[in-house]
Amino acid sequence: MYQLVEETQATIVQSLEQHDSKSFVADRWTHSEGGGGLSRILQDGSTLEKAGVNIASVWGTLPLEAEQVMLHKEGLGTGPHQFSAVGLSIVIHPRNPHAPVVHSNYRYFELDDGRWWFGGGADLTPIYLYEEDAELFHRVHYECCQRHDPSYYPRFKAWCDGYFDIKHRGERRGVGGIFFDDLRNEDPETDFAFVSDCARSFLASYEPILTRRSTMSFGERELRWQGLRRSRYVEFNLMYDRGTRFGLRTGGRVESILMSMPPTARWTYGHEPEAGTPEAATLEVLRSPREWAPPGHTEKEQ
Repeated sequence: MYQLVEETQATIVQSLEQHDSKSFVADRWTHSEGGGGLSRILQDGSTLEKAGVNIASVWGTLPLEAEQVMLHKEGLGTGPHQFSAVGLSIVIHPRNPHAPVVHSNYRYFELDDGRWWFGGGADLTPIYLYEEDAELFHRVHYECCQRHDPSYYPRFKAWCDGYFDIKHRGERRGVGGIFFDDLRNEDPETDFAFVSDCARSFLASYEPILTRRSTMSFGERELRWQGLRRSRYVEFNLMYDRGTRFGLRTGGRVESILMSMPPTARWTYGHEPEAGTPEAATLEVLRSPREWAPPGHTEKEQ
């Protein structure tokens, strides 16, 4: 798993740097109990206002607070448990409001009693909705799921819509993608093959979108809306995101955990976009998730 995340990080960083005048900087760190990671960060670039492609391999004692975050995992038993975890985390905040934010994370977790599981996924957060972008992103992940288990995409797409729900706003964070946790079949190599395929599909799902949106013109109106949508991203990550809470409660490295935050955000009291505007159209989809790649969608387009 570590070889996978290390190679994937290098490939993604190299590809993203072709879109920007700046390069990623490397920040290698160590975990207090064992292991560490490598954060690759680009800030204030010409295309990427902030981007992080981070990997980690850490181990140690799982605190009680962290076990409480993992209540979705039944039967953890009495602790403390020893754990090891390996993961890849990607968050990209483009400068252009027409280019969507993207997040992806794949991880492997193991406890000292022999239990193990994979988790992860990828989701797209448009500031302005372009249906062809959402369709591409979902189609790539639909096809990836189809190569391994036809039941995966409908299950993981619905899971993603449910997970990235900003409940106090009645909005999803974005147009979704796939999300899964506790993935553990009888053969770990089967699960690893699926996770590997997903991780290596990231660029195919996002790079074409970044290419066509990052040169579009924008002004103050678009920047204001970008700031508002970024604020929703912050609200979800701090209030609901399981990975953020787990990292902070296990003594994780704060800079790496919070690299997902946008460089700027905006809160405007009582804001509601005017009906009939692109902003209102985007918000409508975030309030009512749509199907972007149902069975037969790919074949029909071909």
